[in-house]
Amino acid sequence: MKKPNITPIEKEVFLKEEDFIVSKTDLKSRILYGNEIFISISGYSEEEILGKPHNILRHPDMPRCAFKILYDHIQNGKEWFGYVKNLRKDGGYYWVYANISPTFDAQGKHIGYYSVRRKPREGFKHIIEPLYQNLLSIEANSGMEAGVETVNELLNAKNMTFNELMIKIQKGIINEL
Repeated sequence: MKKPNITPIEKEVFLKEEDFIVSKTDLKSRILYGNEIFISISGYSEEEILGKPHNILRHPDMPRCAFKILYDHIQNGKEWFGYVKNLRKDGGYYWVYANISPTFDAQGKHIGYYSVRRKPREGFKHIIEPLYQNLLSIEANSGMEAGVETVNELLNAKNMTFNELMIKIQKGIINEL
């Protein structure tokens, strides 16, 4: 399935405090379920989005290394926390603070992923946007692995895991990198 060619526009849509976006995907990240808020904020109809790869929502402002780190976590049975800028069908965008976890069947076989997203805390953008812009620049010049290396260097300097850093940003404990 080819990703739709959508031109991003500067039109941000905001989640409300009480909004929780929920989706489930299979192991290939094809969308199997999306709650009403997910469908609505994406700008797609349920028929248009179910069965499609989740990267249909990938905004070009998101560094590839962010998804590499995400998939390294969830494909190894660990949950992941982080900030994602998603692209809407109309070209607009919305930010989420996401928690993505692997899902398993009754026999313990890995069968997919479950994601819950909510409104990011105020002030997160002045931390995350410069980081993502820097990672995009590094990726453009030196490739995705250089972006992953940069993130790992940051984590080592902070003596934290990726999830710890994202959770502390969301809680307002860390206000700059």
